[in-house]
Amino acid sequence: TLCCSQVLLKSDAPTGDVLLDETLRHIKATESAETVQTWIELLTGETWNPFKLQYQLRNVRERLAKALVEKGILTTEKQNFLLFDMTTHPVSNASEKQRLLRKLQESVLERWVNDPQRMERRTLALLVLAHASDVLENVFASLADDKYDVAMNRTKDLLDMDPEVEAAKGKGTEMIWAVLAAFNK
Repeated sequence: TLCCSQVLLKSDAPTGDVLLDETLRHIKATESAETVQTWIELLTGETWNPFKLQYQLRNVRERLAKALVEKGILTTEKQNFLLFDMTTHPVSNASEKQRLLRKLQESVLERWVNDPQRMERRTLALLVLAHASDVLENVFASLADDKYDVAMNRTKDLLDMDPEVEAAKGKGTEMIWAVLAAFNK
């Protein structure tokens, strides 16, 4: 199946993003190709396979939060929870968040192409990741009821497509469909 397909590195050219470049080095260093499902588990810290610890990214959430703080999208705060302090990262740039929400809303309302092969790859990836993160409903929460229903129905139709069939069509979206298949597993 697609989520069990092996990830083969096409290029190890640096991307300029520290986490992505580290991920490329891990993928390049594997002796045998790993599956999409395995890489998701390794790179998100969802597994503790002692034989593959060298391929795990360390402190992923913290490093992502730090990068977003450096870009001015999040801020860092200490919150007191009775017995301990905890670092949180609330949104500091609400306009950037709103821009992203509008982009996704417009993609399924005004710019809906009804064909994932014609959809912008980044938008498709964002919709898949929002679904996998269980925040898709939040993306459309600010819409009027009728538009909310249209947006949710369109994304449901999109996400209910067979990833195997869609990936076989090519167009550079194979990895996006493999990620969806892994999260749907």
